[in-house]
Amino acid sequence: MLASDQKMNQNGLSATSKQVLAMRDAVFAEWESQVRLLIKGAQHILHPTLLNTLPVFYDNIAEALTPNHPRDEATSNNDIAAAHGDERARMTSYEPEQIVQEYQLFRDAFSRVADEQGVVLSRAEWSIVNGSIDTAVRESIRKFTSMHESFRHQMAAALSHDMRSPLSVVITAAHLLTIGATPERTPAIAQKILDNGHRLGTMIEELLDALSFNRGERLALDLSQFNVLELARQVCSDASIGTPGACTVVGSAVTGYWCENSLRRALENLVINAIKYGDGKGVQIKIDEAHGRMLISVHNSGNPIADGHRGQIFEYLWRDGSTKSKPGWGIGLPFVKSVAESHGGSVAVDSSAASGTTFLIDIPVDCRPFVPEA
Repeated sequence: MLASDQKMNQNGLSATSKQVLAMRDAVFAEWESQVRLLIKGAQHILHPTLLNTLPVFYDNIAEALTPNHPRDEATSNNDIAAAHGDERARMTSYEPEQIVQEYQLFRDAFSRVADEQGVVLSRAEWSIVNGSIDTAVRESIRKFTSMHESFRHQMAAALSHDMRSPLSVVITAAHLLTIGATPERTPAIAQKILDNGHRLGTMIEELLDALSFNRGERLALDLSQFNVLELARQVCSDASIGTPGACTVVGSAVTGYWCENSLRRALENLVINAIKYGDGKGVQIKIDEAHGRMLISVHNSGNPIADGHRGQIFEYLWRDGSTKSKPGWGIGLPFVKSVAESHGGSVAVDSSAASGTTFLIDIPVDCRPFVPEA
């Protein structure tokens, strides 16, 4: 399953939900053919970009059709629809009415395939499907419109301030060496200079990235072919040092073309956040592939993200006032968003008390057509 809450299988879903999941491929085949035929500008959009987050939205609908499921409609506890509008603004020449038409064609394809395959939905179930689509239209258009407004310009004051600490250590340690440290202390002092120099280098790299994505620019990516499951295992292993079992990886091996360094840093940010804000019961990374898209999700249980904050957490330097005791600069999630967007994809979040919190990076398996040549 591709649902945004990282559900692993169909256990616990109703018979109707399972029937809806079984007809997913037929629905999208019908939908894509109609979109390319009827929507201006869709003819030349590559398949992974055209589908973007819609398969996840579809599986969310299937979950919502199960009585007493924590999700009462496809957009509950997540911003998948907003991610769709975000991608359409960045990756297509669409206008708002074309997004509306896409969802209308999605509704038509769903209804037509259900009729052809003998899948009968009750009036209440159709209400869930239609309500999900109507809400998705509103959220997609809202995000699409906001993306076409001017990008917010903010100073990187937080990072600049935090650079003073390692710089002070370097200066102090260098001063100790110049005034004549004992031979016994010299290696330790030199190591402090080296460690804090590396720390400064990392901060400068993050500062440059932050300034870049704060201006709405794509990150410079160095694409190569690799297995993202192995990358996830490396990140998980590093996160579990000193705390065995803190992180686990599930899913399939997916080989594609991405920027390994930026994807690693994005995944590290998500895992660190999941450990920091989770309830200590462990973090799970899941790898999926569907319709030419690669999906990485990071899940933790614990207190959910407040409803009013899901749309803000990806904003540059934004911090939740209730988590000020947690260290951070407010650039980790914006960086993750920039990495996903620079790869031609999106990042979304699904968070509720019942299901925990899942961040989902959804990008093409082969990003080469979506990344400008250097």
